Amino acid sequence: MTARTVTHLARQQLRDLDRLAVTEFGMPPEVLMENAGRSAAELLLALGATGPVVVCCGKGNNGGDGFVVARHLDLRSVPLQVLLFGKPDDLRGEAKTNFTIVERAGLPVRSIIDIDPQALDHELASAEWIVDALYGTGFSGSLRPPMDEVVNRINATRRPVLAIDIPSGLDCDTGIASGPAVRARHTITFVAEKVGFQNPAAAAYLGQVHVAGIGAPRALLERFGVRSPRPPGEG
Repeated sequence: MTARTVTHLARQQLRDLDRLAVTEFGMPPEVLMENAGRSAAELLLALGATGPVVVCCGKGNNGGDGFVVARHLDLRSVPLQVLLFGKPDDLRGEAKTNFTIVERAGLPVRSIIDIDPQALDHELASAEWIVDALYGTGFSGSLRPPMDEVVNRINATRRPVLAIDIPSGLDCDTGIASGPAVRARHTITFVAEKVGFQNPAAAAYLGQVHVAGIGAPRALLERFGVRSPRPPGEG
C-alpha cells in the first residue's frame, strides 16, 4: 500500500491498472466496461436527463462505454439515438460485444462512414443531452478529419455534453487540446482524475468532473494510492 493518496493518474498507470485487474484479479474486461458505462448512465439520470440523448461512439473502448450507457438509458425508457462513427466491423473485443447487445436489443443505432454535415447537425440538434464516447485516455495528438469536424459540430450545438472518461481531443497526460476538442458540461472519469486535468487550460473542456469506479478491487487501487471512488450522486 502506498504511503500517500493519489488523486490523479497518468495514461500508463491507467493501462497498468486495467491490465492487472484483468490478468491478476481475473476481472473480465466486459465487467469493467459495464461498470463504467452504468455509472455514466446513472450520472446522466441524476443530472436530470430525460431525453432525447444522442450517444456519439467511436470505434474503441470509449465507444464501448457509450454502448453500455445507451443500454442503461434504454432500461429507464429514455429516448436515445446511438451514432457509431465507423463501421461495426471495425469494432473489437468488449466494444464489439456491447455493440452487438445494443443492436440485438433493437436500440436505434446508425453507423456513419461519410459525414454529411447537415444530416449530422439535424441529428445532434434533436438532443437534450449529447454523450461524448468518441475517444478515451489513449488519445494523443490532434483529431484528424472527419472527426475534427464531428467535434466542431457537437460544440456548435451548445447542447450539454457528458464526456466519458475525458473529452475527445484532450490529452490525458498534458491536458492540452492540440486541435478541436469536445467542450463538455460534465466529465465522468474513472478510477481517478487524470494528470492532465490539473492543467488550468483543461478546465474549458472538462466542465464539472465526477470520478466513478469500475469495480477494481480495493487491494489493487491501494497499490496505485487511489481511494475507492464514491458512486455518482454521492459527492
